[in-house]
Amino acid sequence: MKLPRDLSGRQLAKALGRLGYAFDRQRGSHMRCTTQRNGEHHIVIPDHDFVRIGTLSDILHDVAAHHHLMVEQLLAELDL
Repeated sequence: MKLPRDLSGRQLAKALGRLGYAFDRQRGSHMRCTTQRNGEHHIVIPDHDFVRIGTLSDILHDVAAHHHLMVEQLLAELDL
């Protein structure tokens, strides 16, 4: 599984919108997005030009676990 290395926080938040995540609030350089699908779930995304690969991996694993998907399936659904 190859993760994108040039993904910004805003691009990630927009991609997660396909799974029902919507911008909730921002504090400093961190955005919080929330979805109601499969129960309420919050995810915090850094509002940086490039999200670090480890941070991106952690976010994707958290989202995939909430939606009962494998990370590869999630990447295909988000078209990343």
